[in-house]
Amino acid sequence: MTRIGLSTVSVYPESTAHAFAYAAGVGYDAVEVMVGVDGLSQQVEAVRQLSVHHEIPISAIHAPCLLFTQRVWGTEPWGKLYRSADMAHAVGAGTVVVHPPFRWQKEYAAGFVAGIERLEKETGLFFAVENMYPWKASSRRGVEMYLPGRDPSDESYANATIDLSHAAIAGDDIVEMAKRLGPRLRHIHLTDGTGSAKDEHLVPGRGSTGADRFLQHLAGSGFDGEIVVEINTRKAATKADREADLRESLEFARQHFEAEASS
Repeated sequence: MTRIGLSTVSVYPESTAHAFAYAAGVGYDAVEVMVGVDGLSQQVEAVRQLSVHHEIPISAIHAPCLLFTQRVWGTEPWGKLYRSADMAHAVGAGTVVVHPPFRWQKEYAAGFVAGIERLEKETGLFFAVENMYPWKASSRRGVEMYLPGRDPSDESYANATIDLSHAAIAGDDIVEMAKRLGPRLRHIHLTDGTGSAKDEHLVPGRGSTGADRFLQHLAGSGFDGEIVVEINTRKAATKADREADLRESLEFARQHFEAEASS
């Protein structure tokens, strides 16, 4: 059964601990832990205890492969993924979310597709490679910053993640990407975007990606992976405002996925 989870990054600048409290209070089914600069997110036992305390499972671990987490858990990229797998096993998560390598990580990128396949065989986990986007240069032309590419449907990964905000920047049709991936689509970062150069991570329904249509497509196609709300609430003036955005996102997911799946 598909669960609707909450990414811990959705409550930034509040902490990982706050994310678990919000998820439990609002009624999410699970939590995805973004391993980041919040020291608590890097501590396996602390994360496990949060899950136990709030009685909410952890669906996925997001490996520290963002630009601002380049030094979290060291600088060796494969080492980061193995540590992410260790955390996933320890906390009962079945998926590790990972971004494709940056272009300057040439050695890592050269063996990335085969390396991800090897990791899945060794660990028994899903390593769901996420879609990314071109970076906008001063010339207004997009610069491809990821190798072997930003679209996981172009590669032979067994498992992939679609992030709607990333797709908005790239101008990708999320339903068509989902069709190309078919059963390899394992994980969703439910959010939204308007197609600007910024990675907006809007509340789903507030952008132009057709998030409602996408969820309905997933439900109709028998998607049985994880749907995780990953939004930006940094501008929320109060905790109540942040909670309202988290609640709206959950209700959107249930309206357009769960209702369609049960019809």
